[in-house]
Amino acid sequence: MPLRVSNVRLSVDAPESGLKERLALSLNVPGGEIREWRILRKSLDLRDKHDIQFVHTVEVLVPEADEKRILERARKQSNQVEAFVDEPFRLPDSGAEPLRHRPVVIGSGPGGLLAAYFLAEWGYRPIVLERGTPVHERIRDVQTFDSGGRFEPESNYLFGEGGAGTFSDGKLTCRGTGPDVLRVLELFAECKGQQPGKPSILYYHRPHLGSNRLPAVVKAIRRKIESLGGEVRFKTRVEDLLIRDGKLVGLATSSGEIPADLAILATGHSARDVYTMIVNRGVPVVQKPFQIGVRVEHPQELVNRMQFGARPYEEQLGNADYSLVVKGFADVFTFCMCAGGHIIPSVSQSGYFGTNGMSLSKRDSPYANSGLVVTLPTSEFGADDPLAGMRVQELYEKRAFELGRGEYSCPVQRATDYLQGTRSSSVPPFSYPRGAVTANLNEVLPPYIAKALLAGLPRMDQAWRGKFLRDAVLVGPESRGSSPVRIVRDESSRESPIHGLYPVGEGAGYAGGIVSAAVDGVRTARAIIGRFAKSG
Repeated sequence: MPLRVSNVRLSVDAPESGLKERLALSLNVPGGEIREWRILRKSLDLRDKHDIQFVHTVEVLVPEADEKRILERARKQSNQVEAFVDEPFRLPDSGAEPLRHRPVVIGSGPGGLLAAYFLAEWGYRPIVLERGTPVHERIRDVQTFDSGGRFEPESNYLFGEGGAGTFSDGKLTCRGTGPDVLRVLELFAECKGQQPGKPSILYYHRPHLGSNRLPAVVKAIRRKIESLGGEVRFKTRVEDLLIRDGKLVGLATSSGEIPADLAILATGHSARDVYTMIVNRGVPVVQKPFQIGVRVEHPQELVNRMQFGARPYEEQLGNADYSLVVKGFADVFTFCMCAGGHIIPSVSQSGYFGTNGMSLSKRDSPYANSGLVVTLPTSEFGADDPLAGMRVQELYEKRAFELGRGEYSCPVQRATDYLQGTRSSSVPPFSYPRGAVTANLNEVLPPYIAKALLAGLPRMDQAWRGKFLRDAVLVGPESRGSSPVRIVRDESSRESPIHGLYPVGEGAGYAGGIVSAAVDGVRTARAIIGRFAKSG
């Protein structure tokens, strides 16, 4: 049985090959007794700026006859060593319940793509319906929009192949662990997601691909689905569910009707027309608290010095990121931090405006930006119906669009002016591509959120010894960080009360990021495979 050794430390200046010597010390064995070793997790400890270290958790193989002796001796010295059982990734054999038609996956974001991939791998030949365009067309439309061109309602930062995740920086962090998470990361790595010279996305604590690499990953997964008998239909928007006696019998799409007795609904949290449609069709939906706030941008050099100290560790480690939380009547926290990144428009409807962030794989822009958000409780929605939270988002996004003169200009304010309640007379250069308009950002925020930010920002400034606010600009609103609804489903079968409908991912209210949405798709595919026989 392998052993797991935790808290194995190496200076960032030390070669990774030095791990073997550290492992031998932790196990109190000669280096020759370590047959093999594999990094399970690697993180960065920035607390001592004079000695920044990588912290590793490692699987170690020693001679089988000596395992028990080595483990018992190491445990007497510390609690860093334990027996390790690597749980394998499994999917079940096909179930017995009949499935007349090929399963349909609505949406090609991470939840939908991963569900479709594993259904295809097990021979179910899924049909994937994507309202937007293939990723290469989508890149062109996004670049045109960034340059001041027209907004494409079905091909933008939020809609199109890969979903919103394609242009959301490519962070592969996930709170969960285990074989499902690892299998998702392995698939991303297989599909052009591993970068030469970078720590492996399979174990690094904050794996990052970059918005320039994600399109190739998305395309590679789609091609795998197609090679396994699946089909992806672009520019096909689902407009209605065909339901009879509480059961799904088909889908009405912009390209005609499709018979379906099983559909995975993985449309993301920006498909507001889908939310409206399913509520009208009687699919049970409930309100869910969601995050809303602003995006804050600093010079990247400031972040590097705050995190690394005086030494330019960015030459070895790349540009630094950060994470801050301030507790209060409502917690204020940073979210989706983009080191060396850009502020981008987060827009899926004409006449509305919101912000998000992204960075490329090199993270080499001179700016660092992060969401700065608060969770808005359902008590602040102002109504009891399921879509009240969505209307809150629309209200403030519409105000932001109007402030931007109807040109998708970005409302912006110096952080110091925000605290003083004054409109900025000017702002320093920042990364948003389509131009800016100075504004009082409280105009694009619910009062509850504004109150929390006004209380929390000075405390974040204290944590950075007076440097967090000085050179910072705020833009907003940041309103698409999470879903304002949850589509009800049974957690065992993963099916909604409408028989045959399976809500998945962020849009369904069950995930919060690329990997967690992908894992939700994997687990729904597992439930379907275990229940249904393949269609003929």
